[in-house]
Parts: sequence; structure tokens; C-alpha cells
Amino acid sequence: MERIALLVASLCYLSGFGVTLFALGAGRFRPGRFDLLAMGLGAAFQTWYLLLKGGALHACPIGTPADTLVFLSWSTALIYLVIGPAYRLSLMGAFTAPLVLVLQIGGLLLPGEASTPGLFRPEPWVEAHAALSLVAFGAFGLAGISGVMFLIQEGQLKSRRPAPIFHHLPPITDLDRATLRLVLIGLILLTAGFATGLLSRGSVQSGKYGFSLVIWLLYSGILAGSRAGLLVGRRLAAATAAAFLLSLGLLPVIEHLSRSHR
Repeated sequence: MERIALLVASLCYLSGFGVTLFALGAGRFRPGRFDLLAMGLGAAFQTWYLLLKGGALHACPIGTPADTLVFLSWSTALIYLVIGPAYRLSLMGAFTAPLVLVLQIGGLLLPGEASTPGLFRPEPWVEAHAALSLVAFGAFGLAGISGVMFLIQEGQLKSRRPAPIFHHLPPITDLDRATLRLVLIGLILLTAGFATGLLSRGSVQSGKYGFSLVIWLLYSGILAGSRAGLLVGRRLAAATAAAFLLSLGLLPVIEHLSRSHR
């Protein structure tokens, strides 16, 4: 039943992305309807999976690399559903769906590991630390997507023959503000993750803190650079996209340290 929930969620994300691409190609795209519905259903089925897995383990279901990817995919979709409509970034769903889908498929393709309920006694502060950190990654992922959209919009503005997608992209000023706000949200969540990790009284591996601190410093530098006027416009967009790619590269290392410590 758990795997069926993930497969249905994947189909929801895939259908939303496919329909959006088809509508854009046909020039009939109407923002915010089917896209939002597909993302909402996908997140709902992912939530069902996490509840089933968490209920079976009596713990937050992030104990394996596969579950970590699914949780990160769910976090990104959840942040989009909360933030996207507020900024009216309707086309962001078309950009978010591929990222969410790739993370989800990664979770499906990774070899499953048998998890024995009760093998490890759940530590609430450690689980809160891991969950908040992954949700922060979801916010950083959306900031990277917003940055990519900014770069595309800027390129279309400079083009003499803009593509049809140009007319459905949000204004550059909206994308710039959304990117900064998402970086700030991610930093707040990651800081809360650090705080709950400290409350675990040494249960979180110190090496994991070190790599997580690199990510925190990276995004703090982006935010400080923006406030100082050093990272604006194209540079801010490129920095957030590159920072998320780097964060994804560090995620397996952090996951490995967590598992070896457990």
C-alpha cells in the first residue's frame, strides 16, 4: 500500500507537468488550476505514504536514503502549496513538478532497506532536527527554482522573439522578492533544526552539524550579499540555483553521517 501511494503521487506530479507543457505548446495555458490540483493530490498521496510508514515504524520515516528523498520531495511540494499561491507564481508549479518528481523517483528506485519497528528508540529532538532541516531544503529548492525562472525571464526579455512561455512567467520583481523570501524561510527552518539538534544533547553527529553549518553559512551569505546590494538580479538568481545544487550534493554525505551515527 505504501508503494502504491508513492506511485500515484508520481503520476499526479507527472500529469501536472505534462498537461502544463502541452498547454504551453498549444498556447492555451491558464495558470493555477490543474497544476495546483495535481501538486495538491501528489502531496496528499505522499502524506499518506509518510503516515503509513511512520505508523509502521513508530518514528519519523526518514531513516533510509529512499525515505529521505521522498520526505524532501514532499517538503518541496508542501512549501510550494503554501508559498506559491500567495505570490501568484502560478507557473512555478510547472518548474517545481520536475524537481519533486525526480526526487520522488529517486526514492522509488533506491533499494529498500528493511526497517524493524522499535529497533531504535525514537528521539523526538533528533527527529524534529532532521524533519525541520529537510523542510528547509524544500524552501531552498523552491528558491533555486525561482532563481531559474528569473534567469529564463531575463533571457526572454532580452530576446527579440520571446517564446510563448514568456507571457506566463511572473514579473522579474516578483521573482526576485520570492527568491529572497524563500531563502529567509529556509534559513529560519534550518536554524530551528539546529536548535532542536542542540536540545538532543549530543545525539546528533558533530560531522553532520559541520556540513549543515556549511549550508547555513552559504545561504546566510546569499541573504547578506543581497541586503548589501552585492547579489541582486541575475547574480542572486544564479547564486540560489547553484547553492541548491551544492546542498543536494552534500545531502548524501549528511545522510551517511546520520546513518553511521545511528
